[in-house]
Amino acid sequence: MSFRVLHRSGRARVGRLELAHGAVETPVFMPVGTKAAVKSILPAELEAAGVEIVLANTYHLALRPGEELVAKMGGLHRFMAWKRPILTDSGGYQVFSLAKLRKVGDDGVEFQSHLDGSAVVLTPERAIEIQRRLGSDVVMPLDEPAPWPCDEARVELAMRRTHAWLARSVGPLDGQRLFGIVQGGVSERLRRASVEAVCAHGLAGYAIGGLSLGEPAEVLYGILELTAGLLPDDRPRYLMGVGTPGDIARAVAAGVDMFDCILPTRLGRNGWAFTSEGMIKIRNAEWKEDPRPVDPACSCPCCSTFSRAYLRHCFNVDEILGLEMLSLHNIHYYAGLMRRLRAAIRDGTLDGEVRRESERCPPLAGRREEDE
Repeated sequence: MSFRVLHRSGRARVGRLELAHGAVETPVFMPVGTKAAVKSILPAELEAAGVEIVLANTYHLALRPGEELVAKMGGLHRFMAWKRPILTDSGGYQVFSLAKLRKVGDDGVEFQSHLDGSAVVLTPERAIEIQRRLGSDVVMPLDEPAPWPCDEARVELAMRRTHAWLARSVGPLDGQRLFGIVQGGVSERLRRASVEAVCAHGLAGYAIGGLSLGEPAEVLYGILELTAGLLPDDRPRYLMGVGTPGDIARAVAAGVDMFDCILPTRLGRNGWAFTSEGMIKIRNAEWKEDPRPVDPACSCPCCSTFSRAYLRHCFNVDEILGLEMLSLHNIHYYAGLMRRLRAAIRDGTLDGEVRRESERCPPLAGRREEDE
C-alpha cells in the first residue's frame, strides 16, 4: 500500500491511496455493505456513481454466511461481485451496539448471537483471521468503544484494552493492510495517549473511533480536530461512523481522509433525500403533484427518470422502487460531495464548501445509528 498527499488547503488534503484492488482518491466516502451488500444497490450502480471503496463487517459476515464459505467462493470481492477495494470493520462497533448481548474481558468479547442466541467468541486474533480469509484490502483490529456519557476511568480501561488487542493483532498479512484505531472517548488526555500508543506500531493507516455515540456535536468536533492533528501526516486518517455531509465537510477541513456511515442508504429507505437545496422528505404532501426531480442539480438515474410525485407515490404504496431510487440518489450525492470537497481543496475554496454543506444538512453528530 502507498499513500501520497497531492494537494493541501490548510489541514485538508487530497491524496491517493493505492490498495491491492485499486487506487482510491481521498477524501473518500465508503458506503456501508455490512453483510456484503450495500442495501438495494447493485455493484455496477455503485461504480457508476463514482464509489471507489466499500465497507463490510467482520462480525456479521462471520455469523452469516461464515468466512469459510466466503473463502471457498473466492473471497469477499468475488462473493459480492465488487472488484474495487473493500475495508472490513472488525466487529468493534458491535461491542457498543450489542452491549446487552455481550461480555467484554481482556481476552476478547463473547457475544450472544442476535440470530439464535448461541455463544460467539471474538478475540483480537480471531477478528484478524476472519478478515484474512475474507480477503479485504484494509483490515481493522478489534477495539472497544466506550459509551457516552462514561466516567474517565471506564473510558481509560476500554482504551488500554484496545491498545492491548492491537498489539495482539499486528503481524504479517498477505496483501492486506492493518489500520490502528484511536480511542479515548471525549478526554483530550486519553486521546493524546491513545495516538501515541497506536502510532507506535507504524501501521498503514489510523482510524479515529469512539465518536458519534451520543456526545454533543461541538464536543465531537473538538475531539476530532485534536486527534486528527496528532496523527501522522504520511498515513491516511479514517473517521469511523460519522457521516452527515456537514460532518464530513468539517472533518475534511480537519485533515481526515476516509469516512463511512449508513446514513445515505438508511435515510433513503426511510424517504429522506440529500439535495443541493437541502434535505427533503419525499412522503410529504407538498410533493404530491410535483413534476420536478428529487434534485434538479443531479443527473443520477433517480433524478433523470422519476418525479417527486412518482417517488412519493412509491413510498405511500410500499413500492420498493422508491426506496431503491432514493438510496441510489443519496449515494450519488455523497460521491458528488467528495468530488466537490477534493476540488475545493485544490482550488482553495474549502471554507465555502464546508459552510454550504453544513447549511444544507444540519449536523446529526451524536445520533449514530445501529447496524445497517
